[in-house]
Amino acid sequence: MEVLIFIAVIVALIVVHEFGHFVAAKLSGMRVDEFGLGYPPRAAVIAKAGETVYTLNWLPFGGFVKIYGEDGGKGDPRAFSARPRVLQALVLVAGIVMNLLFAYALITAALVSGTPRALSAGELAQARDVQLAVANVLSGTPAARAGLLPGDSVLSVKDAEGEWHAADPASFSAFIAKSGGKNVELSVDRNGSELSITAAPETGILPNDPSRYALGVEVATIGVVPLSFGAALVQGASLTWGATTLTAEELWHFFYGVFTLHADLSQVAGPVGIAGAVGSASMQGIGDLFSIMAIISINLALINLIPIPALDGGRLLFVIVESVIRRPIKASVARAVNAAGFAFLILLMVVVTAHDIFKIVR
Repeated sequence: MEVLIFIAVIVALIVVHEFGHFVAAKLSGMRVDEFGLGYPPRAAVIAKAGETVYTLNWLPFGGFVKIYGEDGGKGDPRAFSARPRVLQALVLVAGIVMNLLFAYALITAALVSGTPRALSAGELAQARDVQLAVANVLSGTPAARAGLLPGDSVLSVKDAEGEWHAADPASFSAFIAKSGGKNVELSVDRNGSELSITAAPETGILPNDPSRYALGVEVATIGVVPLSFGAALVQGASLTWGATTLTAEELWHFFYGVFTLHADLSQVAGPVGIAGAVGSASMQGIGDLFSIMAIISINLALINLIPIPALDGGRLLFVIVESVIRRPIKASVARAVNAAGFAFLILLMVVVTAHDIFKIVR
């Protein structure tokens, strides 16, 4: 079931991307020969409208749009290569824009349906699945040495005199402070598994109250509170922008590491890792599934913007170069560069996928 959900998610994201190219090409007056669901070989013709054939294909891993003249042919004034280069650039960027808009729609839908997030005091009464989550663990503190991690949910805390059950950061801190430095036992939920962690609070951790005993964690109350559509539109825009800028920074550091041979693959997921994340999110609810889809859609958009041949960014770079030199790049040169770019992407995908599998089996 998880595999089917993963395939459906990938198909949806790629079809949305290709639909962006399709719409922009149509609006730019280009001739669109085919819009396909899945990849050839062709299974059936769904419909034909004007010059465009809509097809269903046997390989169910995405979709494509076939715009006449993408390979440089100019037999038709509506060929891609015959249209003004500004329109070519708009068509190439349209898929990227569509993925970002789709991510915004998904995040908005997740907020309307309800997805775990930090809660204000006024939202607690109407929230469900309320829990106290570890937001940050300070290095060198008792919490770090004991093995607490960001994302853990604190279920309860025991000491020699009693037990704490709540989801209020203030009462949690107060319970830890009264321990006097003696061991406390925390019951935490980590990815669905309950763990027992023992730590001894220490003083000197809180700059504003150095005499107070603390573990060295930042905690927040999280829960599920569906937003109104209007509020979700506003907050969804903010979250989409934040996720996009953060993803752009991470991709910059990763690809810089790739080209300088210092890439950290531990923070990167390939198809196997993404399939696992999608499967886990689908079991948590529709809000979580929409959220992970939005993150993947943002990644797909930004990766396509990278000026590597065989990606939209690489093709966009060709258009820019042609605008500067005022003549088309030789087809043989374009094919050779695209082949090299495609080989690089395949190699990178193989390495990341192998790393995914290694993380699973080790």
